[in-house]
Amino acid sequence: MKEIMFSLNSVWLVLGALLVILMQGGFILLEAGSTRMKNAGHIAGKTVFTFGLASIVFWAVGYGFIFGGNSNFFIGLSDFFYSGDQADGMPYSTAAFFLFQLAFAGISLTIAFGGFAERAKLSAYLVFAILFSVLVYPVVAHWIWGGGWLAEHGKQDFAGSTVVHLTGAMAAFAATILLKPRIGKFNKNGTTNNIFGHNQVYTALGVIVLWVGWFGFNGGSTFVVDDGFFGFVALNTNIAAGAGAIAALIISWMVLGKSDIPTILNGALAGLVAITASCAFVETWAAVLIGFVAGILVFYSVKFFDKLKVDDPIYALSVHGAAGVWGTLSTGLFATPELAAVGKPGLFYGGGFSQLGVQAMGVSVSALYAFAVSFILLYAMKKVMKGLRVSEEEEIIGLDVSEHGNYGYPEAFITNEEKNRIAN
Repeated sequence: MKEIMFSLNSVWLVLGALLVILMQGGFILLEAGSTRMKNAGHIAGKTVFTFGLASIVFWAVGYGFIFGGNSNFFIGLSDFFYSGDQADGMPYSTAAFFLFQLAFAGISLTIAFGGFAERAKLSAYLVFAILFSVLVYPVVAHWIWGGGWLAEHGKQDFAGSTVVHLTGAMAAFAATILLKPRIGKFNKNGTTNNIFGHNQVYTALGVIVLWVGWFGFNGGSTFVVDDGFFGFVALNTNIAAGAGAIAALIISWMVLGKSDIPTILNGALAGLVAITASCAFVETWAAVLIGFVAGILVFYSVKFFDKLKVDDPIYALSVHGAAGVWGTLSTGLFATPELAAVGKPGLFYGGGFSQLGVQAMGVSVSALYAFAVSFILLYAMKKVMKGLRVSEEEEIIGLDVSEHGNYGYPEAFITNEEKNRIAN
């Protein structure tokens, strides 16, 4: 029986990893649909390549920095160039666990790249993919998931509202500041122009792919299947996403007079991000509330960053940052004594302000670290590489042509003369 459960748990982890890796496809659709078609091929290609690059870096050092032994205040110091050896006494294959954690690291990097969209050089993506995967993500992940100092304080983050989403969002924030807004986003008089994405269907499909992938993200984080607890986690995940979409629809209708489709889609994602920290620690009614609040929060967060003149093309700061903060804090409010396997119960369940304080501390130091280190790395890259951003002419032409020499949508851009030449 023990061997059977070992196999089932290992299959569950690999399935979870595959679902999380599939989310890269969701992010391609989401980012390409939310931006202009002249950059679509670039977005798809850089996402695939940087995930591959991050995979190699995670194998070489990332996994060891997070979960390695002989750890210090910041990182672990063993298990580099992971060999796939199996640890004794684990209820699942440690190679399957490695693959699952690698998928999470890749998602955090992809979120960070939201702040680069439509204006960064391909070389900036490549260099930052390595630096983020070595110096930013593994440190925060070690603090919370690898037995680091925040784990010792009982920091609750079941599947990564802070570790994955907030870390990526803060790196995106640093990038948006240093890259500056896209051409035409803000006027000299302070007003904002909407730069509309070219395909809302792609964006919606991306959200659905991400929604499905989140069952691996959250459900897979149970690591085992023998007690069926992953079903409860999946339930909380789904209803939080639904509540987020409903809340976003309502608030956009009330404020704008119309139900705004991008806001609805962002609301669903915000609900998913928010419940990621608390999905295993809260009751179902609380999951609905957490998702609903996230759907409202993301609407006002987008407006807030627009007022700050921060150009965030795919709303990484609002969906993954603001909702990530709220989701992490929510466990300090709603974690129940029965479900709080990590840390203490929340404020509303007799735990006082203790767990809420730990959550607030964890959010603050993790966000500050991810932002500060990302800003320093990107600033140094800007100086060494003579800029992170493509030229004005290249940005206007589009990154498909300027960075790759071809079109993501060839038939939409090539001339009639070129079409006739190809046909003949």
